Formats: sequence, structure tokens, C-alpha cells
Amino acid sequence: MINSILKQILRPANHYIYGFADLHGLLNEKFRGYNYGLSIGKRLDSRIVDGIKKGPTIEYFNHYRKTNSELSGITWKIHADLKKKGIDSLPVAPTISKGDESYNEEYLRTLKVDLSHKMVATRAGLGWIGKTDLFVSRAFGPRLRLVSILLRQDPGISSIPVTESECGECKVCVVKCPAQAANGKLWNIRVNREQFFDPHKCREKCAELALEKLKVNERICGLCVSVCPYGKTKH
Repeated sequence: MINSILKQILRPANHYIYGFADLHGLLNEKFRGYNYGLSIGKRLDSRIVDGIKKGPTIEYFNHYRKTNSELSGITWKIHADLKKKGIDSLPVAPTISKGDESYNEEYLRTLKVDLSHKMVATRAGLGWIGKTDLFVSRAFGPRLRLVSILLRQDPGISSIPVTESECGECKVCVVKCPAQAANGKLWNIRVNREQFFDPHKCREKCAELALEKLKVNERICGLCVSVCPYGKTKH
């Protein structure tokens, strides 16, 4: 039932990936009762991503925002169709990094959100976390944006979670990171983000680049997305 809804909405099909996750014991208390998740990824335009050479371009910035907006709209369409079928769901908007005044003190201290779309995607078997804390999908590499829909009912579709990185010895994103925020250590589900990546360094550099290149109070870069070989070649 859910698959048929997704196939109707996620078009063209080659622009999207999706998977289902068992999230028992993994969610913030505010999501109590929603023990399953649907992860959806929308591919970014490779021509635009390839244009990122020394920091974010205005074309990438606009594409990034448009893709997030499209994903938000899609989740609400899916939510409405699921509701008609008696399935309770909760759309969670794409994560967007904005100016400091848009967040509370707790977020600015930890840089952690209530629901990690990357966590849902790894539990849905769609990919892993790269060395600069990117989600790297098997289908599109890191050239995508993610969104999640939480579900109360078991969708009855099993996925094999991804529990460790597949980046191997590659360090191109580590070397190219203008913030020098990564140390090259591989991610796995037992490794905390701060053991391999400094999100505060990344955020500060993203703010600097956005102001320099785009004249906006945002947090965006895209260099690690652009240089990742998984986004450039088929694996």
C-alpha cells in the first residue's frame, strides 16, 4: 500500500530513493509512539554541484533551498494519502542551517536536531555517514537532500541497516574541507560524531563562505558534496 503511494508521488523515479527503518529505541521522547520511519532522498543536479569549486555558488544555494521546499511539500502529500488509508504519520522537514538567531541555546551548543534524517536513512539501508559527516547514498553519493516521515504502524517492509562507513581509505573530502573539520576517522554506529568531525568548525566556515560568496546570513558550503567520488561515479 505505502509503496504504491510513493511510486505515484516520487516522480520521476530516478530522481528519488526511499527506504523504511525500524527506529525502536532511537528517537527523541517527543516522537513517542512513532517507532518506524520512511526516509526519502531527492537527487541534486550534478551540473550545479560540479560548479562548486571554492565555496557555495548562488545557483547551488537556490537549488538547495528549492529542493528542500519540494521535499517538504512531498512529505505532506504522502502524509495526506497515508491518512486516507488509516496510517498515522508525522512528516519531519529537511534540516536547514540558518543564522544563529534562528536557534535556541541548546542547539547552538550541541548542533544536534530532534531527528537526524541521516540516522533514519542509514537505518533504512540507503547509505552511510562519510568522513565529513555527509550522508553518502549508494544511489547518488552525497548529492541529495533527505527528509523523513515517521510512522506509528509497522510498514511491513524490512530494510537492512547500514552500520559502518564504506568510504575506505578515501580522504578527498577531509583534504578539501576548508574548515579542516574532519580527522579522517571512519564512522560506524558506535562512534560519536565528535570523534571524527567538528560540526562547530564546519558551521563557522559555512557562515563565512555564505557571507563572502553569497552575501547571506546562512550556513552553506557544498565543497565536500562536490568532491566526493561517490557522487561522480557509479559504484
